[in-house]
Amino acid sequence: MDVAAFKKKPVLGILRGVEIGIIEPLVEAVISAGLEALEITMNSPGAPELIRKARQVCGDRLTLGAGTVLTLQDLKSALQSGASFIVTPVLVRDVVEYCVKNKIPVFPGALSPQEVYQANEAGATMVKVFPAKFFGPEYFRELKGPFNNIEFLACGGVTPDNLKDYFACGVSAVSFGASVFRKDWLAVKDLKSIAQAVKRFMDAWGIIGL
Repeated sequence: MDVAAFKKKPVLGILRGVEIGIIEPLVEAVISAGLEALEITMNSPGAPELIRKARQVCGDRLTLGAGTVLTLQDLKSALQSGASFIVTPVLVRDVVEYCVKNKIPVFPGALSPQEVYQANEAGATMVKVFPAKFFGPEYFRELKGPFNNIEFLACGGVTPDNLKDYFACGVSAVSFGASVFRKDWLAVKDLKSIAQAVKRFMDAWGIIGL
């Protein structure tokens, strides 16, 4: 992952539990909608195969990573499959240490100030605050008081309508998942609705990033 490039369009999609048969058209759909960074979670059935297939499809058009990485085994499987960045729901020290040692961008999860501090001290590229929706944008403004040098990825509850509020309160990046990759849309392969939902996020960022 080119972290500097990600910061220029800091919107991350989270894909969980999809079937291998939809990966190719789904990847094409999100790329056409302007998304440039996507994680596939390792608790998805057949996750390594999903990552490999997505990598074959996207080439260098999409930065592809692995999420919900909880063990070194998951980490190594993700990297072997083509993931170029790693996301964890909590601070998994051996995973983060491996990533830092090998210069792999890593986004460990945290929520409380203590967890934020520990994730940053471990070497986080950005600290993923999850689930952000229960505290809202203002929580990040408070966190940026003592932790003004820590970069945050807001995860959970970010929408195109409140995205600007999260950035105004100090986050460096945002993510979306099930609100866009809806089970009902995926079940009927409604890629048009998914692409439109992705585009709403990218358009909302475009207004801020101009």
